[in-house]
Amino acid sequence: MGVENTDYREESLDLINPFDIKLVSEFLEPLGFDFDPHDVDYTMILYNLNGEVIGTGSHKGKVLKYVAVSPKFREGAAFAQIVTHLIDRVILKFKHIFVYTKPRNLEVFKGLGFTEIATAEPLFSVLEFGYENIKTYQDYLRSLRREVTVGNIAAVVVNCNPFTKGHKYLIEKACKENRLVYLFIVEEDRSSFTFNIRWRLIKEELGHIDNLIMVKGGDYVVSGTIFPCYFLKEEKQCDIAAKQAELDVLTFLRYIVPILNINKRYVGTEMYSPVTAAYNEAMLKHLPANGVEVLEIPRITCGGDKNYISASKVREAIRKDRLEEILDFLPQSTKSFLLSDESREIREKIKNTVTRH
Repeated sequence: MGVENTDYREESLDLINPFDIKLVSEFLEPLGFDFDPHDVDYTMILYNLNGEVIGTGSHKGKVLKYVAVSPKFREGAAFAQIVTHLIDRVILKFKHIFVYTKPRNLEVFKGLGFTEIATAEPLFSVLEFGYENIKTYQDYLRSLRREVTVGNIAAVVVNCNPFTKGHKYLIEKACKENRLVYLFIVEEDRSSFTFNIRWRLIKEELGHIDNLIMVKGGDYVVSGTIFPCYFLKEEKQCDIAAKQAELDVLTFLRYIVPILNINKRYVGTEMYSPVTAAYNEAMLKHLPANGVEVLEIPRITCGGDKNYISASKVREAIRKDRLEEILDFLPQSTKSFLLSDESREIREKIKNTVTRH
């Protein structure tokens, strides 16, 4: 796929060269972008024949980022040339490409072959392109679907970083109260505990439950692939979190609920994470009006009324080398893992980072 245009010259940037970083940062800043060279794998820039920078584009993995063209060149082929350049590069490694943009840019990307997944006005639209798409994920869901004629079908979405007794309680409660439960595990490896480890610890503890079906979250369930906020520098963080959550909930409602006939979604109450709290609020706003009951289950405590179990407390204890203080927060699978040599790399990683994840 290529766009030939002799009026423009493409150039790949060196992301460790201060001059190149300054060049793209100064171009993007007046267009409303805060360029972060650590947030991309590759950046290109487009010049006209006078050597003037007229556009740029980047990608991080399968996500296109910082795609922008100077206002006076937006009527020409510059935008298409940048996007095509990035597609040609990314599609070699990934079968699937995402772009997140403001809703006003929807039609431009659609004109280049992208398909809209969801929009949360006025901040976000998410589109995709490639050999795989949301229908591929829906086919995966169909392969797991179990037909039931009576009883409720519930969904629980968890990250489990790591898997705690709080998660176990929520999932087991859903299984006791419903005919079938689909447990979506966030798949993207942005957490301290890898997806494979999280999946394994959950399966070891809960794999015996007949009406529980474990599901990979893919790119569509609380995926960090979703939601780059680099183009929203003028917006309040609380508004961004709310619209991120809305995008995810709308995607769940539109593409997942109908395939699995879900009519309940279980969530834990949230008092620690503003992002998770925003998700719960978005669910309460959109799901009940569309036939999905939201059940917000109070967090359980350990050894005291205010000692709420949370994965973030577990990570903090690991960070401070006080694992013994929170062992009662953990089901046997997680406890055995954290006390084994196999977890050493993860424990060291947590100790050496200051992020919430």
